[in-house]
Amino acid sequence: MTDKAILRTRRDRLRYTISFEVTLMAILIPVGAAFFDTSVAEIGLLGVVLSLKAMVLNLVYNWVFDRIDARSGRISSERSHLGRILHAVGFEVSLTFTSLPIYMIWLEIGVLEALAADIVVTTFVVGYTYVFTLAYDKAFPLVRPQAAEA
Repeated sequence: MTDKAILRTRRDRLRYTISFEVTLMAILIPVGAAFFDTSVAEIGLLGVVLSLKAMVLNLVYNWVFDRIDARSGRISSERSHLGRILHAVGFEVSLTFTSLPIYMIWLEIGVLEALAADIVVTTFVVGYTYVFTLAYDKAFPLVRPQAAEA
């Protein structure tokens, strides 16, 4: 028997990513439009802008964090629990600070309202990610190959 890890294929990851984002936007856009009393198209475009910004920030942030690890003689896959916590919290703080001006300008709201909106969305997304990933794993389970009979 082998302990080789079973990984999702690129196609499966693409299906996950697209279905994750489409479902998330299908939930957040109408709710955001109703809450901010604005059009679905305007909130939808805001969602696309924030999503693209998050993807670019993710690339840059992880590149910088990996360089910090490398200078300290670490590799990212061997980060300590504290290192992983700092990485996650730092990323969320970076997302918030880069999202606030976008919320403020796009929705013509103040900093406190923008911060509240960001906290609500971020909190929802964390719970949504858990539930969506659990449902996805149930719908598209990875199957271990059967052990060869001896």
